[in-house]
Amino acid sequence: MDLFFIIIISVISLGAIFAVIRFIKGPTASDRVMALDTLSVMLIAVLVVLGFMMKRYIYIDVSLVYAVLGFIGVITIARYLEGGI
Repeated sequence: MDLFFIIIISVISLGAIFAVIRFIKGPTASDRVMALDTLSVMLIAVLVVLGFMMKRYIYIDVSLVYAVLGFIGVITIARYLEGGI
């Protein structure tokens, strides 16, 4: 079962590398915001997998709080970029 979790975290890490590349190379600010949102979603997924792997379910609660804060942050940045704030 540990090999399964390692494979999942490896795939998520590979996706995170692509998101970091998009964050660095993104031609527009909206591309960078979406890459940052993708990175936060991947971090949430890693926290959930680590919570199940270590049988520490507090990580799942932390990931829920992080998801809400990340959503609010992305909405705030998007409103700022469109000139609504």
